[in-house]
Amino acid sequence: MLDLANMKCTPPREGEKCLSDDEIEQYLIRVPGWQVIDNEGVKGIGKRFEFGDFAGPLEFALRVGRLAEEEQHHPAFFFAWGRALLSWRTHTVKGLSLNDFIMAAKTDEIYAQLTK
Repeated sequence: MLDLANMKCTPPREGEKCLSDDEIEQYLIRVPGWQVIDNEGVKGIGKRFEFGDFAGPLEFALRVGRLAEEEQHHPAFFFAWGRALLSWRTHTVKGLSLNDFIMAAKTDEIYAQLTK
């Protein structure tokens, strides 16, 4: 079984295709609460994160942003008082790749650290 949170993103190879619906379903099981969404006309995964203040989503955005820079894989992000909405997709494959699920698992770890 893959430990997504401990994996590293890799740049998509030339001609790499997005994950199939069956592959997406297999990975979704490993990132509870994430769901397939339409992300600007392309399949992505998204999740809403709840906080009790404004500082929480702000710190969450900063930590996820630092991680995104390290992994060279960047989300679509919205945050406001008490909440953050985040989605992942892979532009180069025009859909979802393993990188999106790796980042979803890492995002969940950041959220868990901030809310424990």
